[in-house]
Amino acid sequence: MKRSVLIADDNPKIVEVLSAYLTAEGFDVVTAPDGTSALNAVDARVPDIAVLDIMMPGIDGIELTKRFQREHQLPVILVTARTDEIDRLIGLEVGADDYIAKPFSPREVVARVKAVLRRSDRARDHADTEVLRSGGLEVDLGGRTVAVDGVPAALTRTEFDLLATLAAHPGRVYTRMQLMEAAQGDAFEGYERTIDAHVKNVRRKLGDDPKDPRFIQTVFGVGYKLEERR
Repeated sequence: MKRSVLIADDNPKIVEVLSAYLTAEGFDVVTAPDGTSALNAVDARVPDIAVLDIMMPGIDGIELTKRFQREHQLPVILVTARTDEIDRLIGLEVGADDYIAKPFSPREVVARVKAVLRRSDRARDHADTEVLRSGGLEVDLGGRTVAVDGVPAALTRTEFDLLATLAAHPGRVYTRMQLMEAAQGDAFEGYERTIDAHVKNVRRKLGDDPKDPRFIQTVFGVGYKLEERR
């Protein structure tokens, strides 16, 4: 069965080029020229993944990502013409699975789409009923839920996968590249530093003080580990 991709961008040339490349790779492509049209398209048929421009008329890509995550758990790749760090951090915080700055190679977008879908498929196929516990932290792999001292913490899909990777082996140190591969299926050169943004978000949602962390420890010059606690 063909996988479906929604492309939402107000630049018709970008939509045309990406549609051609994704169609050539066997995807069923749906397009939208603005945020409202994208929302209507998903209401009519939920795709397997969405590629959204951040700056669009009507409803912007950030708001769409929030809605798609909340209502459909839809994987999202955000695209922007800006290169501001704040754009990237906001995109990751609202739950985007990946982030691409213009100008970009259409082949890279296709590769990112495939990588995000592989990671989503793997998370679904390997879900089980095991609950990982460490010092008040509970990570339910089957239900994909997290709680701290019994209080639920709402994590995005990527944040959950990152935390689950750390929680599966408390005390083990993971490099940023290893965590990117575990959380997103593939790591792209130069993008492993986005793990720092994800870790920051996870810590905040767990109530974990980065200066005196209860759960996620920074291993300077290497990466991160989950503190081993009983």
